[in-house]
Amino acid sequence: MKKILVAEDELAISRVLSAYLQREGFEVLTAYDGTSALEKFFSHSPQLVILDIMMPGMDGWSVLEKIREKSACPVIMLTALGDIDYKLKGLNTGADDYISKPFIGDEVIARVNAVLRRSANVYTDEHIIQYGSLTINFDAHTIFLNGKEISLTPRDLSLLLFLAERPNRTFTRDQLIEHVWGMDYDGSDRAVDLAVKRIRQALTDWPETEGEIRTLRGMGYQFHVYEK
Repeated sequence: MKKILVAEDELAISRVLSAYLQREGFEVLTAYDGTSALEKFFSHSPQLVILDIMMPGMDGWSVLEKIREKSACPVIMLTALGDIDYKLKGLNTGADDYISKPFIGDEVIARVNAVLRRSANVYTDEHIIQYGSLTINFDAHTIFLNGKEISLTPRDLSLLLFLAERPNRTFTRDQLIEHVWGMDYDGSDRAVDLAVKRIRQALTDWPETEGEIRTLRGMGYQFHVYEK
């Protein structure tokens, strides 16, 4: 049974979310402030976190930042804020998705299942590819740069693996959303740009003489490597 941590300070909303998730067979942990959310995250190792932005003690942004320092566990942000800037901030900070209040229970379940599918089924090919100092194990879903493992969120990892599996091919944002985010994704294609930005930051030490993620204006993105 997969565990989900619901970090929400409004008791009524927390109970509704818990009821929907439990009905779908998930084990639910609850926290009502940022500090206890972090404590439960590190002590119980949930498979996914639903994280409210506005919480006492420590807000959702700070909790997300602490989680990302140690873990690539999927995180869905929960917010009553309708401003797209807040949603982009969440995606840029490392969130995997967002849900706006008020929400529909079935939508929550659909998003939870979609994020869990992405994190669990990135790739099943049993092979390792090395591009200079960058080593990618598609079976173990691990990436090493100069012998040091690179930590990415499940969605960012999915995107990098998808591109790395198809070097020197260009994909539009729409194609990447379809293959990586899934057909049920209804957010902005700006999420692709933010994910690429985070991946580039993680691969800062990868020499351009070995490879890079290129932006082809008006076309899309390409995992470019040089032929040996």
